[in-house]
Amino acid sequence: MRLSRAALLLGAALLPATLAQAQPTAPAPAVKPIAFTERTLANGLRVYAIRDTSTPNVSVQMWYDVGSKDDPAGRSGFAHMFEHLMFKATRNLVSEQMDRLTEDVGGNNNASTNDDYTEYHETIPANHLQRLLFAEADRMASLVVEPKSFASERDVVKEELRQNTNARPYGKLFSQYFPAISYTRHPYARGTIGSIDNLDSAQIDDVRAFHATFYRPDNAVLVVSGNFDPAQLNQWVDQYFAKIKRPDRPIPRVTTTEPPRTQAVSRTVYEANTPLPAVLISYPIPADRDPDSAALAVLNTILSQGESSRLYESLVYRDQLAQSAETYLDVKQGPGNFAVIAIMAGGKDVAIGEAALRREIARMRDTAVSPAELAKAKNQIVTAELLGRETAEGKGRTIAQATIIDGDPHAADRQLAAIGRVTAADVQRVARKYLQDNRAATIRYLPAESANGAKGDTIAVADSVIAQKLVTPPDVQIVTPASVADRIAPPAPAATVQASSPKPVEFALANGMRVVVVEKHDLPLITALLVGQGGGSNDPATLPGVNSLAATLLTKGTKTRSATDIAQQIETLGGAISSDASWDGASVDITVKSDQAAPALGILADVARNPAFQPDEIERARAQAIDGVQVAMKNPSQLAGLVAARAALGTTSYGHPLEGTPTSLKAIGASDIRHAYAATWTPKQATLVMVGDVTPVRARQLAETSFAGWRAVAAPQARVAAGNYPKPSVVVIDMPGAGQAGVVVARPGLARNDPRYYPTAVANTVLGGGFSSRLNQEIRIKRGLAYGAGSSLQAGRQPGMIAGRTSTKNPSAPETVSIILAEMKRLGVEAVTPAELETRKAVLIGNFGRATETTGGIAGTVGGYVVQGVPLSELGTYVDKVTAVEPSAVQAAAAALLDPAAASIVVVGDAKDFVDPLRKTYPRLEVIPAGALKLEAQALR
Repeated sequence: MRLSRAALLLGAALLPATLAQAQPTAPAPAVKPIAFTERTLANGLRVYAIRDTSTPNVSVQMWYDVGSKDDPAGRSGFAHMFEHLMFKATRNLVSEQMDRLTEDVGGNNNASTNDDYTEYHETIPANHLQRLLFAEADRMASLVVEPKSFASERDVVKEELRQNTNARPYGKLFSQYFPAISYTRHPYARGTIGSIDNLDSAQIDDVRAFHATFYRPDNAVLVVSGNFDPAQLNQWVDQYFAKIKRPDRPIPRVTTTEPPRTQAVSRTVYEANTPLPAVLISYPIPADRDPDSAALAVLNTILSQGESSRLYESLVYRDQLAQSAETYLDVKQGPGNFAVIAIMAGGKDVAIGEAALRREIARMRDTAVSPAELAKAKNQIVTAELLGRETAEGKGRTIAQATIIDGDPHAADRQLAAIGRVTAADVQRVARKYLQDNRAATIRYLPAESANGAKGDTIAVADSVIAQKLVTPPDVQIVTPASVADRIAPPAPAATVQASSPKPVEFALANGMRVVVVEKHDLPLITALLVGQGGGSNDPATLPGVNSLAATLLTKGTKTRSATDIAQQIETLGGAISSDASWDGASVDITVKSDQAAPALGILADVARNPAFQPDEIERARAQAIDGVQVAMKNPSQLAGLVAARAALGTTSYGHPLEGTPTSLKAIGASDIRHAYAATWTPKQATLVMVGDVTPVRARQLAETSFAGWRAVAAPQARVAAGNYPKPSVVVIDMPGAGQAGVVVARPGLARNDPRYYPTAVANTVLGGGFSSRLNQEIRIKRGLAYGAGSSLQAGRQPGMIAGRTSTKNPSAPETVSIILAEMKRLGVEAVTPAELETRKAVLIGNFGRATETTGGIAGTVGGYVVQGVPLSELGTYVDKVTAVEPSAVQAAAAALLDPAAASIVVVGDAKDFVDPLRKTYPRLEVIPAGALKLEAQALR
């Protein structure tokens, strides 16, 4: 791509436990099919339209039937690199104008490359639909490929590869080794991102030939979803797309057949920056359109979806062998793969994890799944499908993907119906058919330091893999930008379609608990979020992470339900439950079908009111938390953010790591956890937010049933130590062998209730909010130094951190530091132009609108307001307050709160590649070896 939860039942407090158990149902209820129209133009373009007048937005998606499998020989990564170039100039659009047409009016855009397709999507206010159709047609018909943008985007893709593959733990496992070991002939063997060598070998004429070969109307699918007039849409589609000619040559297609794997393959590799050993076992499966796909989807859900799934229950929870255990159902146009993956728990040998995965696969083959498991899996799939259809973009994506992958826009609905008919015998049959031991390909992915002289295996694309030959069509035209006089401007926007803000209804129970309800009846879904005042800011100075650990443990057992009971019951209802802590609060949330709201709320109430904090659950959660922190600390970007918070905020409330450190987590006792819980969870500090297919009357009934009996207890005083902001510093964390450097420039900011919040939010968006922001323009677009760059504003009940950040190749770290500093300073000394200011306001307003488009998004926004002490009236005034910000207020806020003179600089990476030039500018910088870093200490040592 250019830059790719919820909970439930206190019935137990009111009913006998046996009556409170969620019961499996018959086949999952049907999901209402997506209503769409379809037509095909004379030039072959397939057009699908999904009308929804309840939204003020429209989604435009253009999917091309070309992906990384179509990369020419010696040019792996080519389709993906081309995706980047599609955002550059066309005959009538200047470079990056797609961002002007989308982001700058409050919309968004992005793209992604898959093995089988490349897709481009935009969500914009509905009155900009015609402009986007014009733009999509222009880049299909007349893309300008010129040397400067070609070279720049190739550098950006290299940084993407370094960031996501080389620097990120397990990056090579998933993006390179998994596909390479899965195929011996099919070009699916090559990773989508490609390689540095292949990217360097690409020539500009190759790019032009690729566009002429694949970017044509008869190889594309256009989906428009949202608020539009159908007759007007048809007219615009004809106006802009019908005139694009269909080439008279055939589209080259991959016809390679992958031979069946009949002998197991096993490889062991040793990789740097690997915090915990991992194992991946994959099995070949048929194309997605195969009739067995429905049974495989159910099998996949039973094995790994949720905390009552087989892999989580056995490897993660019961035996504590793995930090995580997952599956990946990799379905394609052609032969796909089913993979099971375990990242081991600290101190656990990968051989034990591999044996455990194989046992679970054997159990799927040897024993039929239970009726309860089957019903639960179907309910989970239905809920997930409903969530995917909450937005215009989600509906459009469902149709487009079905058309490209399965050749049928109705495929998603057809497969859902097929899933409803899957039997236990079907699941066992496909497990026996596809998950055979002699068909397995296994990768053991081990830390480099564990090699002890052993030489790992080489995993590379096999020489027998057949890729398409690079062919240049005879009629490739070199498109050049039109002159100013000849350039056709995008059409003007139409009249604005007014958006409506969420309208909360609020009341209180007799015990003081606050209830907020937002009705949204378009889908049969409900999200319930219970938030309590408190959170990480209450962590004692010596115990960072205690509130996070306490929140995690809420769903790990109550007085009447075990952790397994909770997961099993909520997931049987088709839902999911999660608990978490933020800086200012803690939360438990669920999302279920609305007909399951009553039992779900009972579970939610039980979890919040009656946590058991059993010793074995504490130790299990502690071990998982430590493993998670260790993984994060091996990622240069994540680690840079953690160090920057400590460097900028010191011992103030938000300065420590929210999830804790390995040292602090080991020191947390049961009494500390109970104290953290008691300081947060009382009725008068709690708010229940319900959003979705529920009325205020029904919400009151649900709240009274589950929470009326909750009685207040004397809450202990939160132990908050008054902290101090440290002096600005320059800190280098040396991580030898890091694939990239994480760079953060951070300083103290302001609280959410500060009158300067809105001007500062706009200033932050000018600096680094979105693709068109100044940092991304300077670092990525102009110089190709990073995959992306941005900034963040953390503002809660207390002042948080303002930071500019990016990830770049190690030698470029000093240059990116200087750019971030210069742009932060410039905002305070130069007034933002009215034109730029309006576009950045639109970004904020658009982000707010999209955040409140789904049940979960609305609940999260309301819950955030509650714990930060923001009046809910701001849901209706947010847009007005952003709109009212003046240039002078932005400059004043930037001068006071973005001035880099008060900022600390943090760089995490391979220090030998950048520390000397950085030291020339900052002679007093401090270098700390990654192994010596202590995040629990302000001194970082």
